Amino acid sequence: MKDHMVIMNFTDIYKAQEFWRDEDPAWAELTQLTGCSCYCDEEAAKVLRQEIGKFPVKGIHFLDSGNYHYMSLLWMEKIDRPFRLILFDNHTDMQPPAFGGLLSCGGWAAEALEKLPHLQEVILIGPDQEAFDQVDPEAQKQVRFLSREKLREGQEREIRRFIEELPTDLPYYLSVDKDVLRPGDASTSWSQGDMKLEELLEYLELIFRNQAVLGMDVCGECDPDSVMYGRCNDAANRKLLKLSERY
Repeated sequence: MKDHMVIMNFTDIYKAQEFWRDEDPAWAELTQLTGCSCYCDEEAAKVLRQEIGKFPVKGIHFLDSGNYHYMSLLWMEKIDRPFRLILFDNHTDMQPPAFGGLLSCGGWAAEALEKLPHLQEVILIGPDQEAFDQVDPEAQKQVRFLSREKLREGQEREIRRFIEELPTDLPYYLSVDKDVLRPGDASTSWSQGDMKLEELLEYLELIFRNQAVLGMDVCGECDPDSVMYGRCNDAANRKLLKLSERY
């Protein structure tokens, strides 16, 4: 079993994919867990912390759909040194909580900035400018932002410069929500961006080459009842896995 590759099985969606079958990954079996879809209550969070406690941060973690992207925060809780987060996402994931401060897939990144003492900064790539303008101004001060509009303009040199000029004084944790990709390169349960898979892989390779990376996670699977549309996710997961394994 490769504990540097962890598949978090909330919905059985990965059982219909092929990318992992030659890898002997570790599985976190969570299909019976309640209180964890979109919002994560304290009881579910306790179970999830126990489940990932036996795995290292180093490696790649597949989190299921964007409903469980808050798992990035729980993985980052295990990091015991100052670091930065690089987040590829079509959404900011920095919305204020709607239900009593519950950890949520829509607000986990802001909560991470507030509650994780070792997290120094978030590099956020993919949401549109309007969405970022709605983020709390205090949180914005801890974010380097590359908008969907700038990505859409296709100024490859400027985008590469943004990534290449990221500071190298601290290591990074990487989080990829495939909803940053255009439809056809991914099929997700949330609205999607314009980025091509080849572009995402190029940007990630730049990061791996230039930065110390502590660990990585990937989410953005489609809903289980839409599995027939998820073949592109399988292909994307395979390429993301192979890229991570090279570094």
